[in-house]
This record gives sequence, C-alpha cells and structure tokens, in this order.
Amino acid sequence: MDSLASYACHPEESRGRRFPEPESQMRTVFQRDRDRIIHCTAFRRLKYKTQVFVYHEGDNYRPRLTHTLEVAQIARAIARALALNEDLAEGLALAHDLGHPPFGHAGEAGLDEAMAEFGGFDHNAHTLRILTRLERRYAEFDGLNLTWETLEGVVKHNGPLAGCKARTNKAVPAGIAEYVGEHDLEIESFAGAEAQVAALSDDIAYHSHDLDDGLRAGLFTIEEVEGVPLAGPVLGEVRARYPGIELQRLVPEMIRRLIDRMVQDLIKETQARLAAVNPKTAQDIRGLDAPVVTFSGAMEKDNEGLKAFLMRRMYRHYKVNRMASKARVVVKELFDLLLDEPGCLPMEWQELAEGLDRPALAQLVLDYVAGMTDRFALEEHRRLFDLYTKAQ
Repeated sequence: MDSLASYACHPEESRGRRFPEPESQMRTVFQRDRDRIIHCTAFRRLKYKTQVFVYHEGDNYRPRLTHTLEVAQIARAIARALALNEDLAEGLALAHDLGHPPFGHAGEAGLDEAMAEFGGFDHNAHTLRILTRLERRYAEFDGLNLTWETLEGVVKHNGPLAGCKARTNKAVPAGIAEYVGEHDLEIESFAGAEAQVAALSDDIAYHSHDLDDGLRAGLFTIEEVEGVPLAGPVLGEVRARYPGIELQRLVPEMIRRLIDRMVQDLIKETQARLAAVNPKTAQDIRGLDAPVVTFSGAMEKDNEGLKAFLMRRMYRHYKVNRMASKARVVVKELFDLLLDEPGCLPMEWQELAEGLDRPALAQLVLDYVAGMTDRFALEEHRRLFDLYTKAQ
C-alpha cells in the first residue's frame, strides 16, 4: 500500500471491527469488507430491485445491481487516480444501496408513510441495519462485522448527519442514532475521501445511465437531449466526429464521454482542493468543514441542469409515475396487513414476532417487506390480496 496518499484510509491503520476476529493473511481488512458485501444475501437481491424501471418492464433497463456495479467501477477509477484506497471505495459503492426496498424510491416513500407512526423509513439507515444486524451468516455475531471505516462511509454517504453547518435540520434516523450510541461513527464530521468518492460516483452513474435508460424507454428523444446542459454539447461532439452515426452507437458514445467528462472534472477539482488544504491523514479529511472530493462549480451547474431535465422528463413522466403509484400501494398494503395480522407472515418470521410489542413488530414487518425484491413483493401481494390465488 506504499502507493496510497498519506490522507487515504490505510488498512493497517483501520480502527478495526466492533467484534474482534482474526484477520486474513491474504487480504487487507477493506478487501475483506468488500468480499463480505458481495457474498451477502442483500447484495444478491439487488438483481431484482428497481433502479427506475420495475424488473418486469424490460430486460434492457438497469436494475439496482447493475447500477451498483457501475458505481463501483467509477469509484475504483477515481480512487486510483487520487491515490486513495480502491478497495474501500469499491466496498462502499457496492454497499451503498443495500437498504433500498422493492421498487426503489417509490417503495421507500410507501414504507416511510406506512412507518410514520414508528419513526418513518430511511434506506440509508436500513443499509446500516442490514450490515450490522439482519445479515446472519456468522456464528459469533449478527451482521457482517465490517470495519469502522466502511460503516462510517455507509452512514455518511450523503455527508455529516449532525453537528455540522453542512447538515440540514433533518433529524438523524432513529436506527442510526441508536447504533452510534453504542458504536460511535462520528456522524458530525465528513467521511474519509474514499466515501466521498463513492457518493459522487453514485451521482455520475445514475445521471448518465438514467439518461441512457430514458432514451431506451422512449420517455424522450435524442433530439430533446440536444439542449440539455452537459449532455447536449457531448452529443454534438459525437455527431461532429461521426456524421451519420446510427442511434444504437450514438447513445453509448455519448454516455461514455459524459461519464469521462464528469470523472475528469471531479479528479481535477479534487486535486486542486487537496493541494489547497494539504491534509496529512485521513482524519484531516474528516476534520474539514466541506467535502474535499467534489466537482467544479461549472460542472455542478451542468449536473443540476441535467438532473432537472431527467426529473422533468423521466422521473416525473406519467408512465413512471403510474408504476410508482402502484408500487407505493403494494408495499404499504403489504406492511399494513402483516402488521395487523402477523399470522400471515411465513412461519420463521412468526416465531420472531412472538411477544413483540407493536413498535417492535412494526420493525420486524418492515425488515421483511424492505428485504423483498420487486418480483417477490408483487407475488406476495397477489397471494395475500387476490382471492383466486392459492396461499403458498
């Protein structure tokens, strides 16, 4: 690890795991974290969880697993260019969406509404719950027993949660507050640089690839992209270099250049900020009053313009809204029925539900519903609400 910058997260300097265990002689602690994430049940389920389009709407659209892998690839490339720890950045990218329920943000909205009486639902807090409690793969502890640095990066995926002027007035999710009361993840500060890289790699991936999926779905045309900030000029460059190029090649050429432009901008701006603040350690990065990994002002503005276009023409498109509306109903009806009638839960979950008060039962039902894939949620809803479907 001699090639790492002094301010990177060095595996030999990790703050360790909550439950001490012998470490591998072949893998660093962050490589081991990454591998545990890849092998966990929640990671496999991402294959059938919505990014924007529900799984049955077409095989050519990105599920959350594909999105996650694309984020990981971008994060590794950026971390390498900045002499940061690639394994930690990759692990954080692979874990960042594990807590999403079925149907993506629509499912999250439905569960947040259903859980309003019990503190709501936050997918980032649920990611922490999966990593520290719900995965049951090891004999000596619940969860994956990841390093402090990986858990910190997951919790602070969107920045500090408390005690920082960069933080909004939104309350810290109860699940995170409870956990950090026992295992302090220093939620009042920014995360290390690798976590900041993973967070912006997420933005790069979904901005560019949602543009691709929106074109595939016919929600807008390539001609409409011509006037979109960032994407429009890149599209013009491709057409100028390859006159008459067919759409099948035009879109991927535009998307890969779009990603490269955002990545190059982020690296250049981050290098300038690092030179200005001159951090010596990873803790110096955490102690800053602003993120050190960021886009330039011009790129931030262009990104906002691209995001506004996608919001208007894709995320709020009536076809997407109709499926999102149905998705919210599905998860909310599943939650409400199972909370009122826990006898409808599978037997192993019924055993866990015995003797629980209503708030604890609500959390159990939430764990069950949030863990579903899109496909399983639709099938479970049909089994529970369709009178002509046999119970299974």
